[in-house]
Amino acid sequence: MNQQFWQRAIALLVLPLCLLGSWVLPAQADGLDPAQVQEATQLWQTSAHALNEVNCSSCHEASDTNEFVARPGSESCQTCHQQDVDTFLLGKHGIRMLEGDTPLTPAMARLPMQPGAMNLQMTCNSCHDVHAVNTVQAAVDSCLTCHSDTHSLNYENSSHAALFAADRSLPRPSAASVSCATCHLPRHEVGSGDNVFTQVNHNNTYTLLPRDRMVKDVCMNCHGMEYSYNSIFDDDLVEANFDAPPTLALETFEMVRAFDERRTGQGDS
Repeated sequence: MNQQFWQRAIALLVLPLCLLGSWVLPAQADGLDPAQVQEATQLWQTSAHALNEVNCSSCHEASDTNEFVARPGSESCQTCHQQDVDTFLLGKHGIRMLEGDTPLTPAMARLPMQPGAMNLQMTCNSCHDVHAVNTVQAAVDSCLTCHSDTHSLNYENSSHAALFAADRSLPRPSAASVSCATCHLPRHEVGSGDNVFTQVNHNNTYTLLPRDRMVKDVCMNCHGMEYSYNSIFDDDLVEANFDAPPTLALETFEMVRAFDERRTGQGDS
């Protein structure tokens, strides 16, 4: 590897690589702020990446040329998180990148967005802090960094938010909490027995339409079918971010009950 790569890499890798004993440390960094390097190192030390022995070179070293990469893109994430990146690129957040265009920015959105976030580019790094890899932060705070529509802002008034608040001190949300990501980036288990692991569908538009998909993949993990349908098809309740039980009573369920009563009565005669 060339000297320039090592000089730049050490600015990001000083402490982690000393701990891992994997690289020789040059004496000087090349054009990087030592304070930022130290902050990045401290965030990395307690991250899921550090616990799984994913060090700085895993992201900051080009696999084909071994050159230093100052700002890794989704290709770097894709090395380990193939399914996450693939689904991200299918949603509104990532579709422009899939088509070879520039990343989406909040300024392009039709929904109200936070004024200070208009020029942020939607990539993996937009929601996941690149060094802390804090999924609790990504589950709610990252969403509200950009979204300023009524539905999003009302989340904090909901019972879902109260459940999520209990997870604020955890490294990742528990199965009992309900965040923005719980509904809009649904999880599903893959494998069986001791080899079960959870995958996250990062297509942020997957559960929006048809609404039945949200019921099947998300709502009914906690609620009954009728409660779920009466909630998701109540436009006012959706706007309020489900801050109360549903008041809508879909006629379909009354028809099903009436049919079942007739069918049961006929079967007994």
